[in-house]
Amino acid sequence: MHTLKKEYPVIVSQDVLWGDMDAFGHVNNTVYFRYFEDGRIAYFDRIGITASLEQLKTGPILAKALCNFRLPLDYPDRIHIATRSRIVSAKTFNMEYVVFSEKYEAIAAEGEGLIVYYDYANGKSCEIPETIITALNVLEA
Repeated sequence: MHTLKKEYPVIVSQDVLWGDMDAFGHVNNTVYFRYFEDGRIAYFDRIGITASLEQLKTGPILAKALCNFRLPLDYPDRIHIATRSRIVSAKTFNMEYVVFSEKYEAIAAEGEGLIVYYDYANGKSCEIPETIITALNVLEA
């Protein structure tokens, strides 16, 4: 966990819910993508994307999501979702996620998401606003 705090600028902590589990007694694989979403939204809030979306009508859209499951989570547990990102092109950035389990003191999953900046009014991709790039770079510094 100490390493995650040094390498990931945004960490969200939450409890595993009983309802996150499936009939096999562990957290369902689809729930990990919700965990990544929780980390992603917290990251977006930190760099001003949420506020900018309302004003500019441009914002992120998830183009690709990947998950590497390392150990099954179950209830009860407390997890920490660590998130970082890097600019890939003028229109895209990549996000990396780690889900850390307090119960097992280990990483339960790692994931990635490719984010495309999108002009919602015109229905097409667009360049990431300079204010967002600057905020992302400051957060990652």
